[in-house]
Amino acid sequence: MTKTTKTSALCIADSETLVGMNGTKRILTGLVLAAAVMFLCPDAMAVETSIALGSAGSFAVLAGSTVTSTGGTTVAGDLGVWGGSGVTGFAGIPPGGPGTVNGTIHAGDAVAQTAQGDLTTAYNEAAGRTLAPVDVANADLGGRTLVPGLYKSSGTLAITGNLTLDAQGDPNAIFIFQIASSLNTAAGSQVILSGGANAANIYWQVGSSATLGTTTVFKGNILADQSISFATGATLDGRALARIGAVTLDANTITTSNSVVAPVILVSAAEVTGQYTDAAGYSVNLATKTITVPTSGNMLFYRIRSGTALTITSVNISGGNVVITYN
Repeated sequence: MTKTTKTSALCIADSETLVGMNGTKRILTGLVLAAAVMFLCPDAMAVETSIALGSAGSFAVLAGSTVTSTGGTTVAGDLGVWGGSGVTGFAGIPPGGPGTVNGTIHAGDAVAQTAQGDLTTAYNEAAGRTLAPVDVANADLGGRTLVPGLYKSSGTLAITGNLTLDAQGDPNAIFIFQIASSLNTAAGSQVILSGGANAANIYWQVGSSATLGTTTVFKGNILADQSISFATGATLDGRALARIGAVTLDANTITTSNSVVAPVILVSAAEVTGQYTDAAGYSVNLATKTITVPTSGNMLFYRIRSGTALTITSVNISGGNVVITYN
């Protein structure tokens, strides 16, 4: 079950997630308790939660067909493509180019394939959100200030000028934009973050394609069903993730924002109210949101400690290990 050590209207707090381990029956009991505690905070149902990107989260650029670049594009993070394999305009990929990737290029390989699968899952999750949507159908958001939440356009979405996203003092605040058709920004437009907003907590689910105009300064994760195009000089703090089509670049800078990733620490004790110390031999996979720890012959209780609230989604025994999945 989850114990929140301090409360707020958004249920954002330092958290300790407890799981007692003594065979499968007790594991299942822990899951029931963890699920039940989700309803203890009356305001939790009014707050959007993050979209799990899985392995796609390590990519700054991910395309379905090709990634092409002209000019001195800089990509900070991995770059990949699958089911196509074409990558052009970058150093290290024949015939080379002025573009650089400060990460790994995955051109049509198994890593990119897995990431595309995770992208599809994330895209569908973002498209399926229904919590208190604000109607912004066919709107131009330039000149507006928006607070955290879900924004839905049944058509297109545009930005001309400056759009401010105000987290109102909550660095974990989530912004989700559902766009049935295209996303377009005018030349020189900016997405400005205020009130502690993080680019990693912003999701643009685009039903067709996204186009960022010349020298646009954009923030957030773009999850496009088709393609993503950057005009000359446009910059992105976030991720450009296209499911089917191409990502086209022209002297751009793309930086992957991971600022909201908090430390995840597993501690254990022989009694639920006992003295907790770091669990022996555990490992954390931030990409898959799993913790693996060797099983013990004794009864142990585990706590997950993190700077942000976590919820256990599953606990399994696999190959002599306890595998805890969280969100």
